[in-house]
Amino acid sequence: MTGSVTVYIGLGSNRDRERHIRAGLEALSDRFGPLRISTVYESRAVGFDGTNFLNLVVGFQTPDSVATLSHFLKDVEFANGRAPDAAKFSPRSLDLDLLTHGDTAGTVAGVALPRAEILENAFVLRPLAELAPDDHHPVDGRSYRELWAAYDRGQALWPVSFTWRGELISQGESFATETHGKHGH
Repeated sequence: MTGSVTVYIGLGSNRDRERHIRAGLEALSDRFGPLRISTVYESRAVGFDGTNFLNLVVGFQTPDSVATLSHFLKDVEFANGRAPDAAKFSPRSLDLDLLTHGDTAGTVAGVALPRAEILENAFVLRPLAELAPDDHHPVDGRSYRELWAAYDRGQALWPVSFTWRGELISQGESFATETHGKHGH
């Protein structure tokens, strides 16, 4: 695609998790075509006492602007039961976060890029480092592989088995291998 950029989106859910993650993947795939999909990880809620989350990162090419993409992601969240006024640290049916939009750095259309959680949360950095190990953080400058290698492992997360469209796209801990995730779905 001419004028396309690579974007990475973080998906998360802790309410009817499998259904909402699948709905998010369907919406993204329907609009943007083939997705690169990380391993699906389970982690404890951060910032509040709640059910464990499922999280993953997907990557794809798009010509969409930050504003257009952000609007689409919000629409998908709302269509999947997210309240428009939901508190930051609260249960989520579906959370879709624009992590990066090419090398964009700064606030664009009200969206801070790259998303701060990349450097703050294992459930964002680990799957991003898996999908884009040699890409560099637009502000920090280090590769996502380097960032993950230096990351404090205090935040527990573990791979889980997950199917989408009848295919196993993520393998749980008991079946984990050195290479996690599937690409080109």
